[in-house]
Amino acid sequence: MAFTLPGFDLDAFVDATLAEDLGVGLPGGGHDVTSESVIPADARFSGVMDSRDEIVVAGLPIAAAFFRKLDPAIEIEMLATDGERVPAGADLMRLTGNARAMLTAERSALNTAQHLSGIATMTRSYVEAMGETGAVLLDTRKTIPGLRHLEKYATRIGGAQNHRLGLWDAAMIKDNHVLVAGGVGEAVRRAKEAGVARIICEVDRLDQIEPALAAGANHLLLDNMAPDRLREALALVSGRVPCEASGGVTLETIGAIAATGVDFISVGRLTQSAPAADIGLDFTPL
Repeated sequence: MAFTLPGFDLDAFVDATLAEDLGVGLPGGGHDVTSESVIPADARFSGVMDSRDEIVVAGLPIAAAFFRKLDPAIEIEMLATDGERVPAGADLMRLTGNARAMLTAERSALNTAQHLSGIATMTRSYVEAMGETGAVLLDTRKTIPGLRHLEKYATRIGGAQNHRLGLWDAAMIKDNHVLVAGGVGEAVRRAKEAGVARIICEVDRLDQIEPALAAGANHLLLDNMAPDRLREALALVSGRVPCEASGGVTLETIGAIAATGVDFISVGRLTQSAPAADIGLDFTPL
């Protein structure tokens, strides 16, 4: 079954990524000079993609698309599935096909699988650190330009839920919006009058909570509050709207934050700072 993701054009992504690596449009570009000069055109390889560490797998169907683009006849056997936690040394994918095509696609495929698996793996670790609290982990818009749909896919694979996909699907009123509007209540009121259905309002002080709720906010982002302050804020909100803790959340602190009773915890580092998973690809000539 072909990989599909709403809002993401897999063919365009593969074409653009390969064109970048091949130097399409640059003087002397448009080809893999190493493979073309060293590898016979009819040579064939067998290869195995594997993980050198324990990871949560993400991006394998996208990685496979790079190989299929350059060798439509390539044989690919998936040995793992996205969302699966695999041990160090696990084989993820077996490939047999044209050697030049496989070498040309290799780096683009690995970069994608390493990056997305790294995000999924970090996300899973944060979910597990929250324990059985009932809080839900959210990602943010702190994504690499052009990769948002893929990175947010990877956080879902890791067990998080997506926050806003972009600027269009909810109003998020933050301190700079409040500054210009003249206050939390006024900023929320304007969004409400504009007909926005989903209004998230950031508050970093307890005295901002009531004005935000009175004006019509239906989700509060409690920014940079320690656990004791979060409990105070939740007591004031008293379940009227969902509350999200955000700001400075780490793997070491997320358990205590989740235990306060917040509904959501958002973590920008899931997409901003996740290290690449150690995934390799070894070839054997046929």
